[in-house]
Amino acid sequence: MMLGLYKMLTTAGGPLIRLYLSRRRALGKEDPVRFRERLGEASKPRPDGTLVWVHGASVGESLSMLPLIEKMCQAPGTISVLVTTGTVTSARLMEERLPGRALHQYIPVDRQAYVERFLTHWKPDLVLWAESEFWPNLVSSVARLGTPMVLINGRVSERSFRRWQRFPGFIKNLLKGFQLCLGQTDGDAERLSALGATNAKCVGNLKFAAPPLPADPASLDTIKNTLSNRPLWLAASTHAPEEELIKAVHARLKADHPGLLTIVVPRHPGRGSTIAGMMMTGGLNIAQRSQDQPVTAETDIYIADTLGELGLFYRLADIAFIGKSLVGDGGQNPLEAARLNCAIVSGPNMSNFAEIMGKLKTADACLQVTDEADLSATVGRLLDDGGERQRLANAALQVSEAEAGVLDAILDELEPFLGGSNGHASA
Repeated sequence: MMLGLYKMLTTAGGPLIRLYLSRRRALGKEDPVRFRERLGEASKPRPDGTLVWVHGASVGESLSMLPLIEKMCQAPGTISVLVTTGTVTSARLMEERLPGRALHQYIPVDRQAYVERFLTHWKPDLVLWAESEFWPNLVSSVARLGTPMVLINGRVSERSFRRWQRFPGFIKNLLKGFQLCLGQTDGDAERLSALGATNAKCVGNLKFAAPPLPADPASLDTIKNTLSNRPLWLAASTHAPEEELIKAVHARLKADHPGLLTIVVPRHPGRGSTIAGMMMTGGLNIAQRSQDQPVTAETDIYIADTLGELGLFYRLADIAFIGKSLVGDGGQNPLEAARLNCAIVSGPNMSNFAEIMGKLKTADACLQVTDEADLSATVGRLLDDGGERQRLANAALQVSEAEAGVLDAILDELEPFLGGSNGHASA
């Protein structure tokens, strides 16, 4: 009943949906050049042969799927991969990093007319959904066509589980369209089963299969030469208002650590100028990467507000604070820092990566802080103790490499679906 009501509302609400999309477009949240893709209109032809459609909602989900996408594209035969995401930032990253035989489109808005237009053109042979985004019209339309669907790295938090339990029939109807649900953890698999998934299991967390974030070697050498062995630390993937706390931490540490440089990489680069304006009010010397402002000996805080360069700054820093964890909700992926030899510090709010944080804590491979004063004391101690920094970094690296076989395990689960497809010829 709820699915039918949802279809009716999204059909009747077409004008409101278009108005909403127009407002997003005016705010720069939609791609003006490829906007028609959000209406289900393809901007590229369908490749011949077998097409696997992979959907990841945003940057984190799509990046976690890259190792799997690369493996499928390397397989013999004529498998091509269509990758969809919903954000401008993720689209730019995918265009840069997708391998040959893979292409990117924006996910259509979940209105039946757009969905049907999308599926009529692409005719996928297999659909892989990343993590936890269930769009009812898309999921039910794919199921109605009989196209196999697999949930990869499925994540259902306790909060989401309780929310879905209020609509048991609705979520059960969606999950029954998936032939296989692979949870990030055993707990995720159990919650998926309780919600109605008929074949849920866990063979490992795909985030452990991701390679180190890339970095441009020339840019890395240039910045290293500029820094001249200054003490520094990194605040990675920050969200408002964490930057205000970072500013206060820098002010506390500066007197005891002459030449200290704090690097801030905001999760959303478009906030860079706002952050710079806020930090300048304290008399600090700020440089902004998006404005090509150089780091000088007087620079206090370097705002790295560019896209796709987090790997560069993890390579520069021995100490990395993980954003969205101190005043945010859920944290960001600590494995990215672990793979690049960083001592990891986070706030207490890391629920989106609870399993990974549990492994790091068990291995004594990270430090968690509760507030600004605690963060200042912890970063100050690590700046003074190179041995402790390296111990933490080594332990975190070992955790990040502990589940190297997860990619092969997931591919084994997908083999019946990949091997059994005859593919479609493009129209």
